[in-house]
Amino acid sequence: MSPNEPRTARWELLVRALHAPNYRLFFEGQTISLIGTWMTRTASRWLVYRLTRSAFLLGLTSFAGQAPLFFLAPFAGVWVDRWNRRRTLVATQVLSMLQSFALAALALGGVITIWEVIVLVLFQGLINAFDMPARQTFVVEMIERREDLGNAIALNSSMVNGARLVGPAIAGVVIGAVGEGYCFLGDGISYLAVIASLLAMRFRPAAEAARRAKPELAGELADGFHYVRKSRPISVILLFLALVSFFGAPYTVLMPIFAGTVLHGSAYTLGWLMAAAGLGALTGAVTLAMRPSVLGLGRVILWSSSLFGIGLVGLGLSRALWISLIAVAASGFGLMRHMASTNTILQTIVEENKRGRVMAYYAMAFQGVTPFGSLVGGAVAARIGAPWTTVGAGLICLAGAACFARLLPGLRRAMHPIYVERGIIPAAPAPEP
Repeated sequence: MSPNEPRTARWELLVRALHAPNYRLFFEGQTISLIGTWMTRTASRWLVYRLTRSAFLLGLTSFAGQAPLFFLAPFAGVWVDRWNRRRTLVATQVLSMLQSFALAALALGGVITIWEVIVLVLFQGLINAFDMPARQTFVVEMIERREDLGNAIALNSSMVNGARLVGPAIAGVVIGAVGEGYCFLGDGISYLAVIASLLAMRFRPAAEAARRAKPELAGELADGFHYVRKSRPISVILLFLALVSFFGAPYTVLMPIFAGTVLHGSAYTLGWLMAAAGLGALTGAVTLAMRPSVLGLGRVILWSSSLFGIGLVGLGLSRALWISLIAVAASGFGLMRHMASTNTILQTIVEENKRGRVMAYYAMAFQGVTPFGSLVGGAVAARIGAPWTTVGAGLICLAGAACFARLLPGLRRAMHPIYVERGIIPAAPAPEP
């Protein structure tokens, strides 16, 4: 065997989901589209900051874009199961493209105001409430072998964070050279790639069959809530994630203030800060994907959330760009590992017939509460400043990590029989979540 063969085998294992033609089309189109999406996110934040210089309006804009997910996602997930998922995604991508073109037309025409930005961002949030559950469930249909599903999910995470690294860096250059409008225009054009990939897919007739019969929505939602409430590991892990997401994750909304006011930089500075967060998150996703087992992820959650809190404190206290870049990268690394580890544990211990509803609560804990945190963070920053707001958020995350550390031994004991039942560990050894 040549020295290159093991490396080739590892590479084939890493990208095995791409052997499915439909998923490969989606991966290629979505990669281009996500770069445009992150360009728009960066440009819209800088535009709001340039128009208003208001931390509160930065938080309000983020709230408008993400709040619909909190209120609509659980219901949208049920309804998406009744529709053709590919057609749903085509519809959401077309609507998102039109939203980006509307932003571009207003910005390039020099007539855009903060309220038009908020309305269009709210419109995108409504689209995302249906797009996200449709996208997550559609992966199953694109993958030909069910054993490749985990690899596809890992590739999706790497794709998102790779775009998060590239998109803001491009946006910083474009904004500095020709303005925010061209970022919105580029984003609108990028949607053509994912729309084309969806239309080019080919399925066997049975693969896009009619969805299941209409469920009793209220009963299913109540059953899922009671299941989450009665499972101590699930409820504690979700509550901890919600705390970190509420207080910590909105730090990105205040990034234009750090770039422009604290560090006395420009759009280029904002691009570097956002790219550093993306690089940290991408590194976190890749290193976590290398883990061979779910064992030890409880400690990963603990130390990742602690690193995230330390990074926020460092960002709030920093007045030098290089220190801020390190702090932001550490925060992105910690948050990504916390989020992905939580996802993995939940997917491991949840009962199969409750999986969708538990993961809906996961989406709400991770992304659904973030807009409320952004709104509160923006209001607090307007009073005491973005740096001290971020320091306070980091300290709260560290306090949450200390509480989680005290609860972790009990969670291990509660999860141990589940791990034994599913063959993850033998019955004799001590539990190791």
